[in-house]
Amino acid sequence: MSPVETLCREVPQWITRAEYCRGEYTLSVAPNNVVPLFTYLRDHITTHYRVLVDITAVDYPQRSPRFRVVYHVLSVEYTARLRITTDVHESQPLCSVTPLYSSAGWWEREVWDMFGIFFQGHPDLRRILTDYGFQGHPLRKDFPLTGYQEYRYCDGEKRVIAEPLELTQEFRYFEYGSPWERITPPKDL
Repeated sequence: MSPVETLCREVPQWITRAEYCRGEYTLSVAPNNVVPLFTYLRDHITTHYRVLVDITAVDYPQRSPRFRVVYHVLSVEYTARLRITTDVHESQPLCSVTPLYSSAGWWEREVWDMFGIFFQGHPDLRRILTDYGFQGHPLRKDFPLTGYQEYRYCDGEKRVIAEPLELTQEFRYFEYGSPWERITPPKDL
């Protein structure tokens, strides 16, 4: 029995969905169960997921909850990888796992900077990839491609000038379905 199957048997109250696809397990959990699950994964004798490899997020603007936060952990002792996902609303804070995994500090800052997902209890949640005066979160699907400010160097003033951009078009949702999927198959004669 794999460590993940043992985990699903021992703490089923924390796991909302478990999948096995292409050699990897994915567990879905509620946002309030993230910290208890990671504590269990790190400390329990049958799991020992002691390396947090990555944290990222996915934006689904037409869905509620809007964001899916994805964690990747590794158990060196059992040579096993695990993906944990949780869905959060736009204004819902998510508890930080930085006290459990020190490497989470940088990734939670990146997710906050790019998507605007707030991590409650993070010791230093500030921008990491964008400038301190930057407005918005650039990996959100509703963020304009051109941004909100235009930066240019002024030869006369010998400095960089920021000017607001006039957005000519609001966010639009495009349906990129395949035309081949809409064709009905011919009826048997």
